[in-house]
Amino acid sequence: MSDFYLIYKNMTRKPLRLFLTCFSIFIAFLIFGTIITFKSALDAGVEMSADNRLVVFNRINFTVPLPESYFHKVAAVEGVRDVTHLNWFGGYYQEPANIISVMAVEPESYLDVYSDQLVPQEQREAWLRNRQGILVGQKLAEMYGWKIGDRVPISSNIFSHRDGGQTWDFVVEGIFHNADAQADTRMAVFHYKYFQETATFGGDTIGWLTLTTEDASLNEQVAKTIDAMFANSPYETDTSTEKAFSKAFIEQIGNIGLIIFGVVFMAFFTILVVVGNTMALAIRERTGEIAVLKTLGFSSPRIFRMVLSESLLIALLGGLCGLAMAYFLLEGIKSTMGQFLPNLIMDGKIVIQAVGYMLLLGIVTGLLPALNALRLNIVTAFNRG
Repeated sequence: MSDFYLIYKNMTRKPLRLFLTCFSIFIAFLIFGTIITFKSALDAGVEMSADNRLVVFNRINFTVPLPESYFHKVAAVEGVRDVTHLNWFGGYYQEPANIISVMAVEPESYLDVYSDQLVPQEQREAWLRNRQGILVGQKLAEMYGWKIGDRVPISSNIFSHRDGGQTWDFVVEGIFHNADAQADTRMAVFHYKYFQETATFGGDTIGWLTLTTEDASLNEQVAKTIDAMFANSPYETDTSTEKAFSKAFIEQIGNIGLIIFGVVFMAFFTILVVVGNTMALAIRERTGEIAVLKTLGFSSPRIFRMVLSESLLIALLGGLCGLAMAYFLLEGIKSTMGQFLPNLIMDGKIVIQAVGYMLLLGIVTGLLPALNALRLNIVTAFNRG
């Protein structure tokens, strides 16, 4: 009789208890897989930020604009290599639900600062020439089937057009892709001058500045110089790395890290108590059987391995099912959340991390019952019976 057969029979002797235990673990890893994948998608933009790229925004809040004159003043700061300015447009295509990340930018300096956004030379020149042109990310172009030369109407949920309405007509002059294949390119940029000429308000200010330094080691020095330059002015600035800015932007909806930790910790703590108690009860019920096995010649280490293996198998069975369900759930919501979180992918790192927690859960909940079985005295066990 193999050990695996005995483990299987012990696991399935009470099917309802096995189901409820596995279901508890299933729920824990369904939560884990879903939430960690969401956090990974949110952090993707942060992790891809350039080390020597800084963002200058209004000290009050990044939604408060800055004077356009700051562009030339920041460009003159020692240590600054390239600088550009951007305005959030708040765009959507055809329907308000089809939200698009669209920004009005200073075109030439934008391409210098964001040199990782690669555009064919002829498309680059065409976009720079045409003030009504728009530069579209590859994933966004594929989403709506846009091609070079297409005229596309894009509406703003913030600004209104001087000719009436909230829709601007653009010509697709270029399609860019990112040097990093995982980067999100579901966005578009157009000429700030065109925005100035056509918007009913907001054309005399800029949203924020993005700059690159000569070297990442100069980041702190440049940031302090810029903020000191505008200290005690009506428009004080706060300068930080692009990574810190992106993280702060995400955390406007809450401390994501704390929320993730709280949800996952409570789920796992609850499951740990439930499974640990179940395993301890199961081994206590089998005290007499373990004594019989030892009488028949089963060594204590062998019984220890069997009990611990049972706990590990239960953890893996429930955990893998929960992780699989999380994967299918995420695949199902991609159609609605994909435009907001294009990197919503349960990658190999998340799977490996989850399996590691499954093994840890199995060891923690099964170790004490396995040790009790290891130390069980045959005579004492029969006396209990």
